[in-house]
Amino acid sequence: MQKQPNIVLINCDDLGYGDLGCYGSRVNKTPALDRMAAEGTRFTDFYMASPVCSPSRGAMMTGCYPPRIGFGAFEGRWVLFPGQPVGLNPNEITIARLLRDAGYATKLVGKWHCGDQKDFLPTRHGFDSYYGLPYSNDMGIQKPDDVYPPLPLLRDEDVIQEQPDQRALTERYVEEAVRFIRENTGNPFFLYFAHMHVHLPLYAPDRFMRESENGAYGAAVACIDWAMDVLLHELKKQGLDENTLVIFTSDNGSRTRGEGGSNDPLRGTKGTTWEGGQRVPCLMRWPSQIPAGATCKEMVTAMDFYPSLAALGGAACPQDRIIDGKDIRPLMYAQEGAASPHDAFFYYKRNTLEAVRSGKWKLHVRKDDHEVQELYDLETDVGEVQNVYEAHPGVVRDLMAKIAACRRDLGDEDAGFAGENIRPIGRVAHPDTLTHFDPEHPYIIAMYDLKDRG
Repeated sequence: MQKQPNIVLINCDDLGYGDLGCYGSRVNKTPALDRMAAEGTRFTDFYMASPVCSPSRGAMMTGCYPPRIGFGAFEGRWVLFPGQPVGLNPNEITIARLLRDAGYATKLVGKWHCGDQKDFLPTRHGFDSYYGLPYSNDMGIQKPDDVYPPLPLLRDEDVIQEQPDQRALTERYVEEAVRFIRENTGNPFFLYFAHMHVHLPLYAPDRFMRESENGAYGAAVACIDWAMDVLLHELKKQGLDENTLVIFTSDNGSRTRGEGGSNDPLRGTKGTTWEGGQRVPCLMRWPSQIPAGATCKEMVTAMDFYPSLAALGGAACPQDRIIDGKDIRPLMYAQEGAASPHDAFFYYKRNTLEAVRSGKWKLHVRKDDHEVQELYDLETDVGEVQNVYEAHPGVVRDLMAKIAACRRDLGDEDAGFAGENIRPIGRVAHPDTLTHFDPEHPYIIAMYDLKDRG
């Protein structure tokens, strides 16, 4: 019997579908990730459950659509901000908790963004240890009248530095990850490595800035690639390569507004329910189990990690709640005849249902504050250019039935549905920010020199 595999899950921030060489980029240098694709499987139709970060990350950790866990919106905001009283409910059971209970050492390095109050931190959600930024790297002091407190770097539940030098942060993350791997060569481990790149502001090390052919964006992508190279090298060095599943993906699509990112050939950007907002790169590598050089064109989601990784680790998914993710191990192993386990995938923007995909068909019913009637054949029109709504009334009718069922289940704010099977977001009574500005504090960088917000 195959012993429990080590699992390394790498999640980037705002990396677009077209940002890697193995997904068509000609401007970013990604040799390590391209090699990972050649040694494993590249997924072409992989979706995050939201086009923005907090809902996407909460969904990946719990295997549930964001509205299912109260993560559609955050007191009216798209994502969580410093000091908010809400976050991932302590009653939710994350994949980290399932794997820890099955005997895994668990660690998160990098961005969390599921709540910064103590009850919501990674160490309260199944991670033995945590090292990183609890939210986005633009939520620090970047201008004199900034509303945010100093950006906190946490170890477990303690702030160990305020306003860290972001150009050095990825290297520190990699060092922390390597140390964790070396400490756990004798037992199974789950490492969740959540990059700050390529979220604005873009602080990349000098070496990558000098080598980039795509400005700061290309430098940040190269830094991500370097980190992957180090981790794969370390796994081989420690003799863990054959029994380690490595997954690489991104929390949502690229912003792309002249900043160097690409969602090509997809339409739309981060924050939209066009394909470019939620379809992202996904690579999986596991030399003893996953075929090399394979491409999977079946529809899969980040929510599928939950039951799939639980099964690999010998953990049982909870039976007292609805889990939206499906076991995709047959697709990972490229078993003959394996197909997507999803009858449909639903695109939510905050708590509003905007689109559905089933098979090759995608139906849009809403865009922001207005209803639409748009149908696209994603097999022949991945860029969502040719609206064929009028030509396929039967397809529209079937997809509208799926929309109606989803509205009853998960709700649809703009359509007036509350949802029959949703769970509450976590909430604390007396919230506070993790840091407070202190004019006497010896910050290494009192105010960041880039004013960009992501």
